[in-house]
Amino acid sequence: MTAARQLALEFTPRAALGLDDFLVVPGNATAVSWLDRWPDWPNRAFAVFGPAGCGKTHLAHVWQAQSRGRIVAAADLQASALTGLVEATGATPPALAIEDADRGVDETALFHLYNMIVEAGGTMLLTSREAPARWRLELPDLASRMAAVPAAALDEPDDELFAAVLVKQFADRQLGVGAEVVAYLTTHMERSFDAARRIVSELDKAALAGRRGITVPLAREILKSNNLTTMENDEWTSE
Repeated sequence: MTAARQLALEFTPRAALGLDDFLVVPGNATAVSWLDRWPDWPNRAFAVFGPAGCGKTHLAHVWQAQSRGRIVAAADLQASALTGLVEATGATPPALAIEDADRGVDETALFHLYNMIVEAGGTMLLTSREAPARWRLELPDLASRMAAVPAAALDEPDDELFAAVLVKQFADRQLGVGAEVVAYLTTHMERSFDAARRIVSELDKAALAGRRGITVPLAREILKSNNLTTMENDEWTSE
């Protein structure tokens, strides 16, 4: 069995409510189960946390499609505009996802926004690098509320999950690639779901423009030209 075929069978694609399929694996299953419980979240909120590139934004978009809510960067929250933000979420009751809530957020704004969402019977999804209970917050009232928010970690994608994501991205575009291309990309490229989408898109364009197949040399070329490689010295050889 080839590596690509094995990876395609290892994971079951999950329909992401109109978005790209989301692959459910042990590293994200708990977070996904909490999204399935929406809107029945304790304290009207839920947080998903993990390192950069682990899929937090992807899950936020899955939830957005489910809730018809809105995604807002924490750095964009302003205390003077919270009422309009809640009213413009696009969902009734309001539903808001706050991205990167543990970095650069106006604590007073987040505190008042959370209270407004709860009072309106709405829900709030938070994404962050660390669990809310570990955020370094100076506002005691906000710290106590965030500590009570249920949270689930997302693991950084391992080789098998990342390879499966690549296989699916290629399949979505009806592109046939060899297992050696998937193995090369898994080993050499930036480990994030966004990077996977970008590299597959660029490979598709390059193959079409040059009327050539998607090979390891082409993958190497595209990785370097798009600054997506994680290795300065590429010593890959294809047998």
